[in-house]
Amino acid sequence: KKKKKKKKKVMATRMSRKKGEVKVSSSAPESSTRVSEGAQAGSQYFQDDKRPVVLFDGVCNLCNGGVNFVLDWDVTGKLRLAALQSEAGKLLLERSGRRPDDISSIVLVEQNEAFTKSEAVLKIAEYLSVPFPLLAQFFFPLPLLIRDTVYDQVATNRYSFFGKTAECRLSDKRFDDRFIE
Repeated sequence: KKKKKKKKKVMATRMSRKKGEVKVSSSAPESSTRVSEGAQAGSQYFQDDKRPVVLFDGVCNLCNGGVNFVLDWDVTGKLRLAALQSEAGKLLLERSGRRPDDISSIVLVEQNEAFTKSEAVLKIAEYLSVPFPLLAQFFFPLPLLIRDTVYDQVATNRYSFFGKTAECRLSDKRFDDRFIE
């Protein structure tokens, strides 16, 4: 009985939020944020192109390797890319309920939802060619706490393990339609 009452209370809280705010979904995992239809920041990036955007740390060698990996395995161009440090990245971070200077996590921004940390990595894998969607389905059942703990360890040490580049990768002529700035 207590569980049912708690659910009703959560639903009431969701309904009372103002239109135009980013809503954190109580039923979704901690690394998932629901974006309301009225969210202004970054909305221009979904007006003409509904493809999700992967936000990555543009000066991180590991992240740039990840971008190359996505470009190689997303052969149909389902995903777009933007550096967290770019103007587009900052606006999409705000749209996702994060600070515009937060480069602590990869972020996958879909039109109505955003994902961070391990949730983002696995959601990105679902957009790639086989076998990656299958691998994502294998890892999704692992508890979010375990997945994000591993993610946090790698993310915290990414510069010391993989190094940094002096400049931010914003585009690549071969994939002009995939990068937003």
